[in-house]
Amino acid sequence: MDYTGVIVGIVLVFIVLLVLLTRMIYTINPYQQGIVILLGSYKRLINPGFNIVSPLATVQKIDLRTQVLEVPRQEVITKDNSPTNVDAIIYIKVVDAPKAIFQVQDYHVATVALAQTTLRSIIGDMELDEVLYNRERINTRLRDILDEATDKWGVRVDAVEIKEVDPVGPVKAAMEEQTSAERQRRAAVLRADGEKRSAILVSEGQKRSRILQAEGVRQSQILEAEGARVATILQAQGESQRLRILALGAGTLDSKALTVLSLDTLTSVGNGQATKILFPFEFSKLMEGASEYVGTSRSVPDRPLNSLEDLEQRIGTMDSILGPIPKQDELMTEIKSIEDEIKAESDESTSMLTPYRGAKAVAEPDLPDADDIAPPPPGARHVTPATPAPPAHGAPPPPSAPPDTSGDPNAASRDPRRRPPPPSS
Repeated sequence: MDYTGVIVGIVLVFIVLLVLLTRMIYTINPYQQGIVILLGSYKRLINPGFNIVSPLATVQKIDLRTQVLEVPRQEVITKDNSPTNVDAIIYIKVVDAPKAIFQVQDYHVATVALAQTTLRSIIGDMELDEVLYNRERINTRLRDILDEATDKWGVRVDAVEIKEVDPVGPVKAAMEEQTSAERQRRAAVLRADGEKRSAILVSEGQKRSRILQAEGVRQSQILEAEGARVATILQAQGESQRLRILALGAGTLDSKALTVLSLDTLTSVGNGQATKILFPFEFSKLMEGASEYVGTSRSVPDRPLNSLEDLEQRIGTMDSILGPIPKQDELMTEIKSIEDEIKAESDESTSMLTPYRGAKAVAEPDLPDADDIAPPPPGARHVTPATPAPPAHGAPPPPSAPPDTSGDPNAASRDPRRRPPPPSS
């Protein structure tokens, strides 16, 4: 019996079963979803994994991941008639697989074409400057329009981004010229403003400098005038005191003493190098007085010496003759008041300069010490006196009080001002 036909039949049946089994088994990836179509009608969706379907059915796989579509570069005319090349990128995702298969032939091509026409329409309603700085508004508006249009295709538009806005050559050159002119205008404005501020600051500085110079000249003139006034007063007081002391000493001299002094004066005059000497008195009278003094002529009656009381009755007391003599502490008080005035004026000048160069410490004037101006008498010990109340500005210092001699009977002999003149021989 021949089994060849049976074997061939079994093999054919096995091959057919293998082919049918292969068409019945479908494997879906995790990011995909399958659509089962049986004899031209939609049956069901199959999920990721191992699936068995009818051998007569076909399965179409749909990618559910976010897909990136690039809108080709196209030339668009803006509202102000400026040609511009624009392109974009679209991010889409299939949310309804049956609609993506049955509602549109190719949702990729349809979405890109719709994005091109919509982008051209949006940019056509805007000027070039708005397109350049309003990209976010263009992206939002284009995404809303595309998302609404692709919703019936089962596609969701996640985002739209304008990739590049590139005006054509002539427009770009005009924009560059406009930008350059604007920058030059701003530079000119800033330069003019800087020159104006510089001129104002220079003028203000010159004004302050002249004010300070005038203030310095005024202070120096005040100090020089004050010093000249004090010096004139002191010189006048010294000259007056010298004349009073001479008058006090000359009150006790008689004719003999005057004759001797006159002869001494002639001796000192004769020691000079002058060839002519003029005497403001009659020389014979001087020689006559000298001869009477040596006893070669008539006798001169003796004249009693003047007492201290007679001298005080004639020319006044010693305190009134000598006048007020400024002491060292009084001079120091006067100098201290001048230093305070200088410091106050310096602080005022510094406060005037504070808004321009900041508050800076002004060096105090370098004034000499009080002992350098009015040194103490030789041999006197330095005793720190109690500081008296400062006198009024420009007023003479109070007169010094004479020493108290009420309890010492020999005080008159120790006080050089109270010592009576020596008797003439």
